[in-house]
Amino acid sequence: MDNRDEVKAFLTSRRARITPEQAGLTSYHRNRRVPGLRRSEVADLAGVSAEYYAQLERGNLAGVSDSVLDSLARALHLDDAEQQHLAALARAAGPGARPRRKAPAQRIRPGIARVLDLMTGIPAFVGNGRGDVLAANALAQALYAPMFDDPERPANHARFAFLNPRARDFWRDWERIATVTVAMLRTEAGRDPYDRALTDLVGELCTRSAEFRTRWAAHDVRLHSTGVKQFRHPVVGEIDLNFETMQSAADAGLTMTLLSAPAGSAADDALRLLAGWAATRQGTPATPDIDRRAPAT
Repeated sequence: MDNRDEVKAFLTSRRARITPEQAGLTSYHRNRRVPGLRRSEVADLAGVSAEYYAQLERGNLAGVSDSVLDSLARALHLDDAEQQHLAALARAAGPGARPRRKAPAQRIRPGIARVLDLMTGIPAFVGNGRGDVLAANALAQALYAPMFDDPERPANHARFAFLNPRARDFWRDWERIATVTVAMLRTEAGRDPYDRALTDLVGELCTRSAEFRTRWAAHDVRLHSTGVKQFRHPVVGEIDLNFETMQSAADAGLTMTLLSAPAGSAADDALRLLAGWAATRQGTPATPDIDRRAPAT
């Protein structure tokens, strides 16, 4: 993923979606060839020269100040996720750009693995920005059984959503899940454009899924840390669960996702039924990358 191409595509797509009326422009030519803003109009709104903005939109964000990024965000009506994405693209464009690399294997510390094991009443799993599930407790494995039934490891949310035909039945709101999944991968690509595993995953999905390819081309990004997931589980049927995703302060790039239901609700009853079914499931734990070395003292 070339950073300059990413910057160009992102800024161009954001400019194209803003109409002059939305930007508050009262004087403009109505005979326009494109519905979005012109480069010169974005430059005026951001308080920079047209030549400088054209340079930015050609993909050169190296050395851009925070104040200019903030001005661009206001001019292009960027939301929080898009502002963070633009800042990440600017950091990646800075001096000392890194080559495309293979990231070291991410491992789950014994303490985190123990916490997952102790969470018997709620599904919980640890993942990374690529959508890999690196560790999951028994209830999460039971909840996401159609995804874990695929023998490929680590299990991956994006690969399941776009390449497994069971996903469209499993996710009652598959269209939304698909859009959010791609937006999260695009967000991760902005944070770390040199991650070879991420690049390979995106390449695979673009090659094998037209649905993914279309969404990837939109350059949308998303923050996805809380909300509701709507499942159609093969054992317990329809179930809506609240989720919270938390960053790990000690493990860069890893998050823990917890799913729950209000006490006494039908979904809470379904989770209890699922827990009983989970106790009967056979298979190896989905925690193959636990680092069991004793911590340094």
